[in-house]
Amino acid sequence: MLVRISADSTCDLSPELVEKFGIVIIPLSITVDDQVFKDGVDLTPAELIAHVEAGRHCQTGAVNVYEYQKHFQELTAQGDEVVHISLGSGFSSCYNNALLASQDFPGVKVVDSQNLSTGSGHLVYEAALLAAQGKSAAEIAAELERLVPRIDASFIIDQLDYLARGGRCSSITAYGARILRMKPSIEVRDGAMIVGRKYRGNFEKAVKLYVQDRLEQDGNLDPCRAFITHVRCSDELVQAVKSLLEEKDYFEEIIITEAGCTITNHCGPNTLGVLFRRRS
Repeated sequence: MLVRISADSTCDLSPELVEKFGIVIIPLSITVDDQVFKDGVDLTPAELIAHVEAGRHCQTGAVNVYEYQKHFQELTAQGDEVVHISLGSGFSSCYNNALLASQDFPGVKVVDSQNLSTGSGHLVYEAALLAAQGKSAAEIAAELERLVPRIDASFIIDQLDYLARGGRCSSITAYGARILRMKPSIEVRDGAMIVGRKYRGNFEKAVKLYVQDRLEQDGNLDPCRAFITHVRCSDELVQAVKSLLEEKDYFEEIIITEAGCTITNHCGPNTLGVLFRRRS
């Protein structure tokens, strides 16, 4: 009997990592005007940005209970156990829907990541490593629950227009930030997004200051890995951020991923995050 690792598409792991670890991804939906797409299946972040810039209304949608039931049925058909890591319950109904669906499948454990993007991806990655070690679904779920509060997830955003379109900030706030050249950081705390430090100036300068701030953890960084996750940032900027992390000479692994359609729809292009684990 195997333990299959499953996750919502919002975990933002690269296709290479998903294939390497045999992770099974279930996509959220993206509605563009009246047409429904699946995140990463028939809609890419670049295509989504093109729709937004053309003035089309784009909205993300949770995986529903029926979709999860079908997903879990396929994964358990051969008697395998499943650990499913969901988008944080504070951001979406995905967790509650997956939990309801799992009631029909005793071998399925659902974990609320209380996070998004590669904040969830850290847990998915860890689950895959534990599954490879032969741990049971119950053991993996218990370890992930222990790790949930130790994930440090944040992003810096170049523009607030996308957040304003989604109703997560006012258009007046977005306009003011644009005029003042403010680049806010968004942090995940206790399963919710809050505004962190605000940086001024061009995006490249703000990103470097943001990274320096995030790495000031007084020895509380877990060296296992760090993710650099971004939405349509230049290769030069991403490599500059990687160099800053490498200069720290601390992380055993630095993984670069591109965010999927869900983060793209809410944050827009030129969004970048450094996501890692804390020791406590």
